[in-house]
Amino acid sequence: MTPLQICLLISSLLFAIGLAGALTRRNAIIVLMGIELMLNAGNLNFIAFWRFGPNPEALTGIMFVIFSIGIAAAEAAVGLALIIALYRHYKTTDLDQINSMKG
Repeated sequence: MTPLQICLLISSLLFAIGLAGALTRRNAIIVLMGIELMLNAGNLNFIAFWRFGPNPEALTGIMFVIFSIGIAAAEAAVGLALIIALYRHYKTTDLDQINSMKG
């Protein structure tokens, strides 16, 4: 296997773990952690394709990853603020019990 294939395999496994965590768990904090794992898998793809691409001297892959890390930090801050607000209102982080937005 080439190094690019190894990176892509690790990235796909990381994405699958994050997706499984986001879809199967009921705790809002664990769902947020699964989303973060999926974002990190995307960052690993950016770095792998940048490093093993035809022009690794251009820093386009690094710039995408830095921008993505900034977006992930903002997403984590907003997500944790929403989870804290939901916990204060409902006294639980179980997503099955929080159903006030159902129509």
